[in-house]
Amino acid sequence: MKYIRRTLAVLTAAAVLVLTGCSAMLERSFTSVTPHNSAPTAEGDPSVLRADSYQELVNALIYLVNAGAQEGTIRLYLDPEELEGDLEAACLEVVQEDPLGAYAVEHIKYSVSSLVPYDEARVSLTYRRTPEQIASIVQTTGVTAIRTELAAALSAFDSECVLRISYFDGDEDFIRDLAAQAYYSVPVCALGMPHLDIQIYPDSGLQRIVEILLTYPLDSAELSRRARQVKLWLEELTAPLADRQGDALLSGAARAILAAGTCTPEGGSTAYALMEDGLADSEGFALALAALGERLELSCQVARGILGDQPHFWNVVRTSDGWRHLDLSALAEGTLLFYTDQELSQLGYLWDADSLPPCGPSEREG
Repeated sequence: MKYIRRTLAVLTAAAVLVLTGCSAMLERSFTSVTPHNSAPTAEGDPSVLRADSYQELVNALIYLVNAGAQEGTIRLYLDPEELEGDLEAACLEVVQEDPLGAYAVEHIKYSVSSLVPYDEARVSLTYRRTPEQIASIVQTTGVTAIRTELAAALSAFDSECVLRISYFDGDEDFIRDLAAQAYYSVPVCALGMPHLDIQIYPDSGLQRIVEILLTYPLDSAELSRRARQVKLWLEELTAPLADRQGDALLSGAARAILAAGTCTPEGGSTAYALMEDGLADSEGFALALAALGERLELSCQVARGILGDQPHFWNVVRTSDGWRHLDLSALAEGTLLFYTDQELSQLGYLWDADSLPPCGPSEREG
């Protein structure tokens, strides 16, 4: 990409909203991984970069951005007639099309000195992200890795999660869906789905930086306190089940959640609401059973779907007959009812089949 314009200008990228820092409540290391960039240095001076072509000029600028440099010197062995146009185009390309440049760089300034047998560009870079923010970017590839990082951020009630994703062709809705999956995969910390502000840098490309800013319904201190209280509550529920295994353990866990309170649409939508108030809606009951199942090392997931034209939640659990649906909010006289996909569908439930394990005929029969 070249723009043949002869100006020495400030090149400014579009400003974006950002929150700084990540919660220290989750002790995990962050890794900043950047692609290999060939930026040869000038002979005899490792602090000076060299560019013999337009692409090498782009590489040199990306090298400076990856290093977090605020200034740098590049010796240019380019066509003098196209030099200033190449410089302007290269700076614009880095600020708009390189993932880290688009995310982190506010603008690039440069000045050129003509020497023999080369020209020398003095480059000045201004950032809109702190070194700590840049260092906290996590390299990920694939849906599972993205969901895992989002789950870690939600478990720690982090306010910011920034991912450098390889081979990414998704959009904001794709990230929101993965964030919802991650939220229901950490039921103890699912204390209110945060509002997500998502920015993707750049607009296209094989590698993108996705910035997710999370705003929770409560402050992190209160969320952490509630998560601790839920964990203590789960310990109490676990104690009477110590001598059970298999289906008996699953049934005991389900009945423990049922005994904890009443399912009502007016109840809260978290395990904490069931523990604290004895009232929860279908979402709160499903999260509570998933949280207890996680503690008991049972295979238990939260299922999301539609029942009677309204959003509805239940669980998918692993039994001796295979995966089955279990809806604690719709039991007849306290009897635990486990359904296959076909049976649940006949009752009017709707859900995304790809989001859950298939609940087919009995494995013992198959």
